[in-house]
Parts: sequence; C-alpha cells; structure tokens
Amino acid sequence: MASHLLEPIARPPTPPPSLNHGPSVPNKLTAISFQKLKQTHEPVKISQSENQSNLTLLDNKPLNTSTYASVLDSCKCSKLGKQVHAHTIKTGFYGDGFIDNKLLQMYARCGLLKDANCLFETMPMRNLYSWKAILRVYLDHGLFEEAFLLFQELQFDGGELDFFVFPLVFKVCSGLGSVELGRQLHGLVIKFQFCLNIYVSNALIDMYGKCGSLDDAKKVLVKMPEKDSVTWNSVITACAANGMVYEALEFLEKMKSLDYYSMPNLVSWSAVIGGFAQNGYDEEAIEMLFRMQVEGLEPNARTLASVLPACARLQRLDLGMQLHGYITRHGFLCNPVVMNALVDVYRRCGDMGSAVKIFLKFSVKNALSCNTMIVGYCESGDVSKAKELFDRMDVAGIERDIISWNSMISGYVDNFMFDEALNMYRNLLMEEGIEPDSFTLGSVLTACADMISLREGKEIHSQAIVKGLQSDTFVGGALVEMYSKCQDQVAAQMAFDEVIEKDVPTWNALISGYARSNQIERIQNLLEKMKGDGYHPNIYTWNSILAGLVENGQLDLAMQLLSEMQTSKLRPDIYTVGIILPACSRLASLERGKQAHAHSIRCVYDSDVHIGAALVDMYAKCGSLKHAQLAYNRISNPNLVSHNAMLTAYAMHGHGEEGIALFQRMLAIGFKPDHVTFLSVLSSCVHAGSVKTGREFFDLMGYYSVKPTLKHYTSLVDLLSRSGQLHEAYELIKKMPVEFDSVLWGALLGGCVTHGNIELGEIAAERLIELEPNNSGNYVLVANLYAHARRWSDLARIRGTMKDRGIHKSPGCSWIEDRNEIHSFLAHDRSHQRAEEIYATLDNIALHMKTGMVFG
Repeated sequence: MASHLLEPIARPPTPPPSLNHGPSVPNKLTAISFQKLKQTHEPVKISQSENQSNLTLLDNKPLNTSTYASVLDSCKCSKLGKQVHAHTIKTGFYGDGFIDNKLLQMYARCGLLKDANCLFETMPMRNLYSWKAILRVYLDHGLFEEAFLLFQELQFDGGELDFFVFPLVFKVCSGLGSVELGRQLHGLVIKFQFCLNIYVSNALIDMYGKCGSLDDAKKVLVKMPEKDSVTWNSVITACAANGMVYEALEFLEKMKSLDYYSMPNLVSWSAVIGGFAQNGYDEEAIEMLFRMQVEGLEPNARTLASVLPACARLQRLDLGMQLHGYITRHGFLCNPVVMNALVDVYRRCGDMGSAVKIFLKFSVKNALSCNTMIVGYCESGDVSKAKELFDRMDVAGIERDIISWNSMISGYVDNFMFDEALNMYRNLLMEEGIEPDSFTLGSVLTACADMISLREGKEIHSQAIVKGLQSDTFVGGALVEMYSKCQDQVAAQMAFDEVIEKDVPTWNALISGYARSNQIERIQNLLEKMKGDGYHPNIYTWNSILAGLVENGQLDLAMQLLSEMQTSKLRPDIYTVGIILPACSRLASLERGKQAHAHSIRCVYDSDVHIGAALVDMYAKCGSLKHAQLAYNRISNPNLVSHNAMLTAYAMHGHGEEGIALFQRMLAIGFKPDHVTFLSVLSSCVHAGSVKTGREFFDLMGYYSVKPTLKHYTSLVDLLSRSGQLHEAYELIKKMPVEFDSVLWGALLGGCVTHGNIELGEIAAERLIELEPNNSGNYVLVANLYAHARRWSDLARIRGTMKDRGIHKSPGCSWIEDRNEIHSFLAHDRSHQRAEEIYATLDNIALHMKTGMVFG
C-alpha cells in the first residue's frame, strides 16, 4: 500500500499551447506586498477519506483554474490528489503554471517527495512559487543539503529572488547547524536589500539562535527598525535554545512594556517554559506554567509537551494527573507527542498501570512510545512484558532503533539478568542496519563486571577498540569498572589512561578498584592527581573507598575515614550509612552503630527498607535486641530482607517463640519465604524446643520451592538432638542428599552429651575428629561426653591424645568498647599496651576481694 502511494506519476506528453487555459502567471514579480493576499475564491470542501476511490466533484463543476485551485487547496489526501492530477491531464490543463504550482503544493502538503520532485522536473513553466514549493518539500523531509543545492540551481536559473525565499533557505542553515553558511546568506540578503524586511529579519534571528550564535541574533534585533511579536518570540526562543533561560525571561518581561501588538502570547510563554524544562530548570518551568495561566493564557500542545517531561523528572504525579485532566478536556488526546510525554510521567512516577492504559488506548504506536514503555516495564521489574513489546514491534513493522535495543539490554542489566543482556547484545550484532553505540557497550560491560566475566569483558573491549569507542568517557569508565571488579587492576589502569575526557565517575571507578583490591597506599596519590585535573572527590568517591576498606576487613581504618568525612564539607549519604553499618556489626561496636543510626534518623534514612534491615542486623550482632526491634518497627515498607533480619535477630538471641510468631505473620500477609527465612525460623524452633513446629516448617520448604541446604538439615538435626530424638536425627543424617560437615556432627554430638548417648556420641565424635583433627573444641566435646558417662579412662585417653598432638583448648576471648575503640583480651594475654596497669588493677581488686572475704 505504502509503496503504491509513492509511485511517481508518469510524465505525460506536453499539450499544445492552444489547450492552455486560465490566467497566466508571470515568472518575474514586479512588486512585492507584505500584506496578505485576498482569497479570490472559496475553497471547496471535499471528503478526505483515504478509502474514497471515485472523484465525482470535478465532473459537476465548470472546469477552470479556479475550480482546480479550490479542490487542490483543500486536498490533504494523497490518493485523491493524484486523481485530481490525472484529471488535469485528461482535461488538458496539464502544463498550466498556476495549476502545476497548486499540484506541487498539494504534494508538499501530503509529504510525497518523490511525486513532487517528478512533477517539478517535468513542469514546462517553473516560477518562484514552484521553487518555493519544492524547497518546502525537501525541508519537510529533512533533506537540507539537497534543498540548498536546489537554491543554488534557482540562482543559476536566472529568476528574480523575493524575500519569501530566504526564510526557507535559512531553515537549511538551521537544519545543517551551519552558522557560516547562514552568515554568507545574510550577506546575500543585504545585497538584495531585504535586510530591513521584518519577515527576513525574524527568520535571521531564528536561524542564528538555532545555530548557536546568540550574539549574531541580538545584532539583527538591534538593527531592526520595527519589531512584532514574532520578532520577540524568535529572540526568546534563541535565548532558551542556547541555555540563556533567564535572559529569555527578561525579554518576555520586556514585551509586556511594549505596544498591544507585541504583548507576550502563547508562543512567548511556551518558548520560556520549554527553555527552562530543556535546560534542567524543572521547578522553574512548572512555576512559569502557573504564571502563564495567571496572565490568562491556557497551555497548548507545545506547552504541554514541554512541561510534562519536567513533571516526569520531578516525579510530580499530582501535577501530571491534573495535566492529564486538562488534556482530556481540551481534546489533546490525539496529539502523539503530548500523549507520549504523559505516558512518561506515569512511567517515571511508578504508575505503570495508568501508563499502560494510555499507551494502549491513545498513544501512536511508534518507536518513541514503544521505547518509553519498554523502559517503564524494565524499571518496574517486569522485563518479560518489555521483551514481549520489543518483539511485537518487529511484527507490527515498527522499526526497532538502537534506543530500543539499548533499553532492553540496560533493562536486563538493571534487573540482574546478565546472561539475557549478553544474548540480546549478540542478537544486536547480527541485526542489519544497527550498530552498537557507547551506551550499548557501557551496559554490556556493566553486565560483565557484575558477572565477574573477564573473558567476555575483554571481547567487548576489543569490539570497542574496533569502533574507536574505548576512549569514550562512558565506555572507558565501564571498562575501568569491569577490570576492577575482575581484579585486574593493571588492565583497569590502562583502560583509564585511554580515556580522553575523564570525568568524576571515571576517577571514582579507578579509585574504587584500588580500594577493592586493597591497594590503599595508592589511593591518596590518586586523589591528589584527581584534584590536579580539576575534579573534586565527591561523596561517591569516599563511599567507594569506604566500601573497599570494609570489604577487605580494614574496619578501623573505615571508621577513621568516616570521621574525617564528617569533619569535612561532605555529609554521609544513605549509601555511606549502608556501608558503615555492617562494619559496626563486625566490630560489635554498639556506640558507633548508634551514631550511624542517629545520622540516619536526622536524614530520614532509618525508614528506608535497606537501611532499616542493616540497623536491625547491627543491633542484633551488637547484642541489643531491644534496639533491633525499635529499628524494625521504624521501617516504612518492610520487605523480605528486613523481615529476615528481624527473624535472624530473634534466633540469634534465643527468642524462639517471637521468631516463630513473626514467621507466621509473614506468611499471613503474603510474603514468600526464601532459604534465609527458613534457616532463621528453624533456628528459632531450636531455641523454643518446638520439634513438631520445626518439622512442619521444614516440610513447608518444598511448598515454596526452597531446596534445603546443609544448614537447614543441620538446624533440624540440632532440633532433634536437643530434644533427645537422637536416633531420628542420626537416621536423617544418613538419608541426607548433601555432604556432611563438622557442624552437623557437632550438633549430634552435643545432643549425645546432653542425653548421655555414648554409642551415637562415639560415632559422631569419630566423624567429627576425622573432619577436623586439629580443632580443640571437638576434643572438648568428646571429653565432656566421657565425663558425663563417668568413663574416666576414656577421658584420660582423649586428654593424652590432645597432649600428644599439641592441641590446646582455645583461650576465652572478651572485649570492651571505650570511646569508639575496641579492646580485646584473651586468657593470660599481655599484648595490650596498658597490660601492666590492667594486671595491677586486677591484683588490687583480687586483694580487696580476699580482704573482704576474711573480714566480711
């Protein structure tokens, strides 16, 4: 169908001059008036249906040039227009300059470049109107170089130029972004003495603004003897397009002080609003929208298309819904740009239900709208629907551009579906006509980094080199991160050195790599070089260093760095708190954990589900179940991770009944437990001594498709052993589909010691010592077993074995926190720097205790 509509009209034979009807149109204009020409005839209203196959209107009208002009002026249907063209040939009007121009304008209006070009080439009489019509067709199709060649051909044709031609040619300069060509044409305008014409001057201002030369636009403005609203609107648009939004606003205010004909109109306000929105001043753009309405002007489609993206970026769902109502009431539901922007508002605000409804019912299904929905589906975690839409685009004949592919690849990466992302990338490489760009390579490199896949990362690196993108900032930064996560810091440094324009994220990726590989001594030097290049470390820089320190167990150094951050201008953000809380947990530093908690409360981070879970874990490991419960209750929308953290806290502190109750509440409100949930609740059953409940929960794992691991079996064995069901525990061990470890046999042996089962105890002890022959704790358990059974000879034998093998009981360890410092002590330990004072104090206390006992 589409190819049929684009078929050129066959060139007819040129009719004899005697068949030429209607008034002749002169080739040269002797006088030019800027006033609008009066219409000499009323346009004939005709049906615009594409399905209309018969043209009957012309058969009932007197045939003259006015009749054809009326029909062609009203025609917006390509099929009907071609029938009119055929009718002119049939009736002998072909070759009439006036009719041919009207036909040319009709083809331009219908966007039929090939047909318009064919007609233009075969026109026996071409005048300035013909040239302007064909120029418009080329401009509408974005063929700017071809349009300029046509303009040059027009000059060679010898026809006299009028001032209406130059605004068209200035659009060529705007399309090409060539200010130098614009300046040359400006000189031609001066030569033809059109420079003072307001129509030409307005076009000049518009051209200079779009070509990024605001100073030239202002010079034209100053020299204009008269100005109208179009002039001021052109200047405002030029300022906004070049980022000078507040200067655009000044011109808008200046218009208010001028005459009535230069007052700000909808175009003026829309230009300012669009300028603010496009330059990132989203809140100001919305404020300007309200001010415009106060002035009595209502937004049109252009205004809405400018302000809706600002609402989307600010996630102002309330305002987006108000604008949705306005769009519905004022009939903008058919505007594809507005509707796509509205879909984006709902998408960015997380209301995918509304976004889908608008997309399916109102949006024009093109690459732009489909790409928006693909991104929305991926952001909401529904990648399968994104892929389904991506596949439907191909079936529906909608071209999947590089943005479509990039959206799917990055969507897979963001949802941790790294294999799917790499497969999508491989499919893209086989797609004809589409080449991966820097965003494509950056996304797949991120997938390789998170998968720790050095081989595939190197393959993509080689492809980046082939395409010359290895020095691109985005790709280079992704390469640095990939090599760093794959622990190849030498390659990361080389990739960093290749980047031409380094930015802060690129520096951060390199510094993070050195921190992660525990090369802390290099970091200070890198920070100095970073500052020397004109970049200042930001909170992300310090967070990456902190994360590396915590990952490598340098917890005290991490705490020291945190203190330095707090004394500087940088304030710890939510990620800093998330990094430092696990360090407090591992240090068992309750006071530092409380300080981090206090900071999170001040910044309203404590209600965040991730920070809340980290706080629960920290307090539980630091021994404060009470504070863990308080932190848990502060979480605004608990997820499975936060519930698991509280469940683990109950199990860790021996509060079995509370843990079981929490697990049952989780099931009641619809949470699907995972392996961590079951491990914690089984541990709670151990502490509560609830054998029947523990068995039920263990059997429930299959219902939720959670495969039991060694730890789950160990918990059940521990539960059975503690309750005295030792033979059942042993039978479970023999049937287990996983390999045993020392913890499992230790659980059984502990139960045997408690309940005095020597037979099973010896079996467990034998397996335990086989697995860990040098662990003193195992021998102590066996010794306790024999002591409980009063088998003193066997007890002596175990102690002799320990002595022969040089195995000593691990000394007890204790620690105390004082002024943000942890002091650890072992039995008979004299390594502390104040050991002499400590033991002198202990001796003094012991003396007082003895004295008290004697005289008490």
